[in-house]
Amino acid sequence: MQTALFIIFGLLAVLGALNLLFQRHPINSALSLIVVMMSLAVLYWSLGAEFLAAAQVIVYSGAIMVLFVFVIMLLNAGEEERTHGSQIAYIAGIPGAAAIFCLLTFVFLSEKKQLGTTQLGGYLTSAVSNITEISHTLFTSLLLPFEVTSILILVAILGAVVLARKEL
Repeated sequence: MQTALFIIFGLLAVLGALNLLFQRHPINSALSLIVVMMSLAVLYWSLGAEFLAAAQVIVYSGAIMVLFVFVIMLLNAGEEERTHGSQIAYIAGIPGAAAIFCLLTFVFLSEKKQLGTTQLGGYLTSAVSNITEISHTLFTSLLLPFEVTSILILVAILGAVVLARKEL
């Protein structure tokens, strides 16, 4: 099952990255990048890095992509013509999403049966200790790079606002 998840979401990440490169509209490229980030989060989760998967979804697919979309909107890249969407998305989108949903449901249900109720508690305890170690390292020895990164993101937002400012 791990191999099937890896193949499906690895291909989805590669296809999303290729779609990101070949899109003509910046908003569609940003949406393709979200597909890549979510696929990477599933790959992290399948490798047992639950904290990294959650951080991938929250930080990259959430915060950074919102920042990208705001920058794209602030720069006002021009008027977009209306399209009816990609034909590939219509043909493969709904069956692909249904197949991924069924596969993930099967994986979650089979994991629940294999772990049982007594082992599940121990599993959650080990995940909590892993998060404790990561947070301790992040906020002690890596505090300066963490804060510098947040200041760089703030400067990028301010730079985008200054560049997009219109003269009155």
